[in-house]
Amino acid sequence: MKIESLALALLVLLSPSLVLAGPHEHRSDYAGQEKRAIKSLSKTDVDDLENGRGWGLAKAAELNGVPGPVHLLEMKDEIGLTEQQIKEIEALFEEMKRDAARLGKELVQHERELNDHFADRTITEELLIDLLGRIESTRRKLRYVHLSAHLKTPAIVTEKQIRLYNRLRGYSDDDPCANIPQGHDAEMWKRHNNCE
Repeated sequence: MKIESLALALLVLLSPSLVLAGPHEHRSDYAGQEKRAIKSLSKTDVDDLENGRGWGLAKAAELNGVPGPVHLLEMKDEIGLTEQQIKEIEALFEEMKRDAARLGKELVQHERELNDHFADRTITEELLIDLLGRIESTRRKLRYVHLSAHLKTPAIVTEKQIRLYNRLRGYSDDDPCANIPQGHDAEMWKRHNNCE
């Protein structure tokens, strides 16, 4: 009897702390996002998309050393862009931004439709498939716009400017023009790496 009474007393004493601990274990990382107008997009996401900003869609190019037009223009003095290069990159940037903003607005609208159908409980299997198809198609086009702009920049700038761009962006600590490997002929190395 004493052991059972002791166990019951411990259970009664510990139960308030167990009850208080319970909800915290299940708290979602998404908590607070339920107040968003479009649950899957933050205000920053919507602003970036509607204004043609990158939204991280060109990381495959950017992080592999293929520069984007907006950052090239931001660093035009540091990497020594010529007036002709600036003119060509500005034209590329304006085209990219125009197309990206149009598609970004379209993507936001599709996400809003998906959100609203879930919110008012009018979503169906057929509608879900259709909306996800439109979202993914628009996202694919939007990503293409950003990546294709990166794809065009190497034809406008020099290899030396690209290396400097990547170093300034923090993607490479190794500048081959400043770090000639031991045993290599300095002139040949510089010529091979377009350092002049």
